Amino acid sequence: MRLSPAVRLSEYFMPTLRETPSEAEIVSHRLMLRAGMIRQESAGIYSWLPTGYRVLRKIEQIVRDEMDRIGCHEVLMPTIQSADLWRKSGRYEDYGKEMLRITDRHEREMLYGPTNEEMITDIVAEHIKSYKDLPRMMYHIQWKFRDEVRPRFGVMRGREFLMKDAYSFDISQEAGRISYNKQFVAYLRLYARMGLKAIPMAADTGPIGGDMSHEFIILAETGESQVWCDTDLLKLDLLNMDIDHRNADQMSEVIGKVTSFYAATDEMHDEEKYQAEVPADRQMTARGIEVGHIFFFGDKYSEPMNAKVQTADGGFATVQSGSYGVGVSRLLGAIIEACHDDNGIIWPEEVAPFRVGLINLRVGDEACDAACEDFYAKLQAAGVDVMYDDRDTRAGVKFADMDLIGLPWQVVIGPKGVANGIVELKSRKTGEKEELSPEAALAKLSGSK
Repeated sequence: MRLSPAVRLSEYFMPTLRETPSEAEIVSHRLMLRAGMIRQESAGIYSWLPTGYRVLRKIEQIVRDEMDRIGCHEVLMPTIQSADLWRKSGRYEDYGKEMLRITDRHEREMLYGPTNEEMITDIVAEHIKSYKDLPRMMYHIQWKFRDEVRPRFGVMRGREFLMKDAYSFDISQEAGRISYNKQFVAYLRLYARMGLKAIPMAADTGPIGGDMSHEFIILAETGESQVWCDTDLLKLDLLNMDIDHRNADQMSEVIGKVTSFYAATDEMHDEEKYQAEVPADRQMTARGIEVGHIFFFGDKYSEPMNAKVQTADGGFATVQSGSYGVGVSRLLGAIIEACHDDNGIIWPEEVAPFRVGLINLRVGDEACDAACEDFYAKLQAAGVDVMYDDRDTRAGVKFADMDLIGLPWQVVIGPKGVANGIVELKSRKTGEKEELSPEAALAKLSGSK
């Protein structure tokens, strides 16, 4: 989906709030409402307004890039599913009241999907009949619904949410590990691309056993999980690792390196092991937010749904599967929880709604207007996303709004600067300001893309 590279605030819908809404309990909820990113429609259900929707799409595109990179192919499955599919797997009654059940006009039982294991396994069971058609990985990015008893914390724990769920299908558990490892590496990359340090934590595998279940946690003071970690893990440069997803040995080596450092949530923490393995100067305890979960579940769904393939020797084998989830809309809130200050959001470059906020300090001043229009056009020509504050309002309001919505860079142009041939460039992350010629500022911003 193509996003508009530039907007003028005088034409843009961004209903910012000066006061914090009383219903907002955590930072991300407060800032998303104040920045005009979302509007609550009912408990746990939100409309996504232009600024929030832009961030959502940017996160989604990074996820899509990394899934495509490993040969995981996009599909789109419906939000409404047949209850009969879930009865096949045995989950229809087990799922409980979180599932929104629907009866259509023909008295057919339907449901608003909270996840898609049944449907994707049914698709594979119908169309994949031979071991020669494996392995396969597919994903979709779709809205889900879970009827939480008490939805809270804005998009962090809503009832309707956008999720990327991927699924792998293999001939054996050994082959399934290769697919699992591809997803593991893709998750390391996609979070790093968003400017986040996501820590893979071993998670409970249930009755299947083994070691193929991991949660991905980002650190934030408001996180729901307690985290124990070796700080050397946070120093790994995951984006600059040269990883070939077709090289199974190399992927295993990378994952072995990442998982060799101690990292655990309270559910899996072993204090004795932690003290024995991690030197005191590298021990860290913090709060964390889960932003992804990957899990190999073998034949849990393929067996009851009869997803079998013919093997090379003429026999039949039950397909082995895994699922790989990223809460796309939840991730937006989690990023804000990890990246903010007292003035507002501090977006990482890759997911910011716009890279630059251009502020005209004297709308109506001929020279100032001309300088802003020229810089606005040059930013667009250089491929830099820009929000131009051309509103005829006080400078203090413009500065406060720019800090609140958290664009990585602010360019301030006023009459005095125009007369002296300079603009002010401010980094939202560091707060540092510098005066540059328009040409130097443009060069810097173009190079920071």
